[in-house]
Amino acid sequence: MSVNLNCSLSDRNLDISQPSSQRQLAIRVSASTNADSSGAPLNLCLVLDHSGSMGGKPLDTVKKAARELVDQMYYTDRISVVGFDHKASVVVESQTLDRPESVKDKIQSLRATGGTCIDDGIKLALQEISKGKEGAVSQGFVLTDGENEHGDNARCLQFAQLAVEYNMTLHTLGFGDHWNQDILEKIADAGGGTMTYIQSPEQAGEEFRNLLRRVQSVGLTNAYLLLELPANVRLAELKPVAQVAPDAIELTMQNEGNLIAIRLGDLMTDIDRVIIVNLYINHAAVVNQSGSIPVVTAQVRFDNPVMAKSGILSTPVVVEANLVQNFQAQVDPQVQNHILALAKYRQTQLAENKLKQGDRIGAATMLQSAAKTALQMGDEKAATVLQTNATRLQSGTELSEADRKQTRIVSKTVLQAPSNS
Repeated sequence: MSVNLNCSLSDRNLDISQPSSQRQLAIRVSASTNADSSGAPLNLCLVLDHSGSMGGKPLDTVKKAARELVDQMYYTDRISVVGFDHKASVVVESQTLDRPESVKDKIQSLRATGGTCIDDGIKLALQEISKGKEGAVSQGFVLTDGENEHGDNARCLQFAQLAVEYNMTLHTLGFGDHWNQDILEKIADAGGGTMTYIQSPEQAGEEFRNLLRRVQSVGLTNAYLLLELPANVRLAELKPVAQVAPDAIELTMQNEGNLIAIRLGDLMTDIDRVIIVNLYINHAAVVNQSGSIPVVTAQVRFDNPVMAKSGILSTPVVVEANLVQNFQAQVDPQVQNHILALAKYRQTQLAENKLKQGDRIGAATMLQSAAKTALQMGDEKAATVLQTNATRLQSGTELSEADRKQTRIVSKTVLQAPSNS
């Protein structure tokens, strides 16, 4: 198991007559496997809301989806289940899947009652995941349909950050229309995972399967992107680094000596993590020379759970740009599409902020901009959602909770790949 690391500048050519240039660097990272290698077992904890509001069909469909998920796992995997209402309890202690029927029976025993305390559920989940994390890919699925009225949202984020420190990943699933999308997104982003919207009970099984396929494809964990910049290259000052695939996330970074370290988390074998880095290149010192100049050296540090090895370094990749006379822009279309995905995400964020401030017209304008951006990148499904909601705001109609949640989801993901890709 190794790393695929590919880097592409938005335009490799620099105008030699200009002292400086701005470029975006798209970095694609995934795990690479071969026919002889096998992945690490999955160590999964399901954290399921069974508060009173989940009563009836919602909880029935979630239990059915969870039981079907157990059937799709391997006997070498580990499973644990935590249930929560206004308090949390361990429903299934961490164990290998050699008795799947017993696990499914315990899931089926969940009953709807009480309120909602998400942080207690996450706390117990981390304890259960920790029991089987050696040599495994450790994941938590946190599902809720409501607000954390008996808990503390700040505590949720602290637990999500703690999960990352111990090489665990947390994903969130919002069920129905009354969960807090801000806190579930923050938990997923801080926990290195993804946020899923289950709009109707009938979608629960499909969304569980999609998320399971994602985590089953994880080959390497605890990955960090390491960047070394020459003296004449610097990062943009505002939001210099973001992930745009498979989900849009604003990333943070830290300095490690002369390196910039950006945590990526899990690396999947069939899904690229795509990172956009905004660079300023000062080439004033070489304006009278033609040829290539180094822009950045990229490398990935990662853990291999199968081999029980940590801190493995990939082969460095040196990215160069060309100083040219008679400059003409030659934009990389794939990088441009990634830049558009990030623009769509940020435009939608601005729209949501304006809506919170009561600026409906401003929000509608930004949603229209995001819709146009989605169309530019070929994501017609997202464009339809964004434009429809912009039109509703312009007509004086309030956005429903479902509208707001759909807007958030389409801003973070690409629903429809470009037809020419």
